[in-house]
Amino acid sequence: MQKKLNPNAPIGFIDSGVGGLSVVKAALDKLPNEQFIYLGDEARMPYGPRPAQEVIDYTFQMANFLVDIKHIKMLVVACNTATARALPLLQAQLPIPVIGVIEPGVKGALAATHNDQIGVIATQGTVEAGSYQNSLRASREDLSVIAVPTPNFVQMAENGQLSGDDAQREVDATLAALRESGVDTLILGCTHFPFLAPLIQASMGDQVTLVDSGRQAIRQVVAALDELDLWATTPFSHDDDIYYTTDAVERFHDLAKTWLNEDVLDVRLLAIVDEHLEEA
Repeated sequence: MQKKLNPNAPIGFIDSGVGGLSVVKAALDKLPNEQFIYLGDEARMPYGPRPAQEVIDYTFQMANFLVDIKHIKMLVVACNTATARALPLLQAQLPIPVIGVIEPGVKGALAATHNDQIGVIATQGTVEAGSYQNSLRASREDLSVIAVPTPNFVQMAENGQLSGDDAQREVDATLAALRESGVDTLILGCTHFPFLAPLIQASMGDQVTLVDSGRQAIRQVVAALDELDLWATTPFSHDDDIYYTTDAVERFHDLAKTWLNEDVLDVRLLAIVDEHLEEA
């Protein structure tokens, strides 16, 4: 059951690492007067290969910190693996609106395809959960859907391998089968992947439309703020945003500063204590 929500409370974003910053980047333009609190679980990244229950447990630890300690008004699950494993549970158990990235990505792909052949690249966990495949086929039975796990792309993004010949060769080799499949639309089913979008687009060709599931999710956030009348009544500056990581603060700060093109970021460390998170 949802509680009475404070429109001037922050919007929370959670991810297994820094990939969800691609969702924040999309949100900065659309939500200029809101405060964001981001939590990236760098210490336990990647989530993709982890058992489903472990992903659920870690996701609830992040969500509970933001709800109980930081008193957010809305949660964006800016991680496809966490969305695939935990979204229905979060929506059922948390007293605030919770928005994932899979359904918005599906809607974007359905609107983009012309030949009904859609590809999905994601982590192992997201592909194994079948969330994209099932949702796409439930919407249109005649779709051809090809889902390919690309866990190496997560590490490339985390390591800042976003350009150059070596990175392009890695992407080309990983996407070889998809290039031959005839898909005209490709869902970037991990929020790390938009940072690799130039490499992915060059590999797939200009005839293939890339769908950024995180960017699509921000449209749903805007719609929810409208529907629930939750827009901040006291405008914030994004200088008020807070970024939490469960691992190296300096490394996270440097990546986030580069990716978000922001000069000043408030990055703080969270400690993993037993089965919860607390400020270090």
